[in-house]
Amino acid sequence: MNYGFGKKVELSFDEAVLKVRTELSKEGFGVLTEIDVKATLKKKLDVDYGEYIILGACNPPFAYEALKAEKEIGLFLPCNVIVYVDKGEIYVSAINPIEAMSIVENEKLEEVAKEVGEKLKRVIDLI
Repeated sequence: MNYGFGKKVELSFDEAVLKVRTELSKEGFGVLTEIDVKATLKKKLDVDYGEYIILGACNPPFAYEALKAEKEIGLFLPCNVIVYVDKGEIYVSAINPIEAMSIVENEKLEEVAKEVGEKLKRVIDLI
């Protein structure tokens, strides 16, 4: 997948979520939103779905730079990081901002996307 960075991890679901939060924090990200997909689908549709969480991560200095360069870039913020279970195995993935922002033709965003992408890649690599 070229629109994100991801891998299988040898942790429990809860351990993976905690590790993602820890590594995001080390890279200057805070988690602005958290969507428990399993709970949401159960509540809204009364369907059972496996463990799946979406963390909306934001690095304020980079978000500010991106917003200064392109007002509409808020459509791509925050950067989503997911943790989920598939066939008993745990996976973590993060959006690749270089790919996501490539549809916006604004050269000022390229450097921001590159730096944010490097940070998110490190997060995933360290899980």
